[in-house]
Amino acid sequence: MDEIARKTRRPRTSVYFHIRNTPLKEARKRLVREQTSRRVTAFNKSRRGKSFLNRHPIYFEYWNPAKAGLIGHLLFDGEITQRSCVYTNRNKVLLLQVEKAMRSIYPFPPKRATWNGVSKIFYHNVELAKYLKAKARLLLLEIRNQPISVQTAFLKSFFDDEGSVYFMRRRKAVRGYQHNLTILKLVKELLSIQNIEAKICSQGKEILISRKNDLKKFKERINFSRGVSINGKRKNSYWKQDLEKRSILRNLIESYR
Repeated sequence: MDEIARKTRRPRTSVYFHIRNTPLKEARKRLVREQTSRRVTAFNKSRRGKSFLNRHPIYFEYWNPAKAGLIGHLLFDGEITQRSCVYTNRNKVLLLQVEKAMRSIYPFPPKRATWNGVSKIFYHNVELAKYLKAKARLLLLEIRNQPISVQTAFLKSFFDDEGSVYFMRRRKAVRGYQHNLTILKLVKELLSIQNIEAKICSQGKEILISRKNDLKKFKERINFSRGVSINGKRKNSYWKQDLEKRSILRNLIESYR
């Protein structure tokens, strides 16, 4: 129809009126299908890695505590896939923290879901996911040379997501669980920069701060975020109530007196 319209210089609607009942040969149908397939394939390739809704991330060059903390949360209790950035947590303080930090990079609201009191926020955007995955790799390489404030924000996100306070009789410690040994070694190194001694144990899946002076320095320089609490409703909960982790840590340190 397009060829006839070009050669006769007539509108496609006029051409269609005259040929609408004319059957196409099978070879011609096959050619049309192939041409259509090539156009669709070319269009999809041109859009690969781009937001379908034309929502683009705001690129940044320099790290600050909020952006380092955001990447930390996405690495520890979150996930950066090929198409999405996801964060999962029970604590509303941390969920809001992630949303606030994300707004400076991607000013669009996330999708939400909740199961058994645990919430997920989803940012479905292929451009954002690709960008933050690259920035996460870069941060892990650069963070040793970043200001202490950036290192501290990264450490705080780690202990907020993965940390706990062990305070039972003579066993007193701040612990952080992580299956990635490379991350644990990095956390240990960043703590050492702040003169906080820690050790990796439990077959390389946990970092432990247990000495009194190191616990005091952890409390003063890093600590847990205000409002981050243990889940007292768990069946194996020692405290049987929701308590702020920073409060338990304070009581732990005061118990040495």
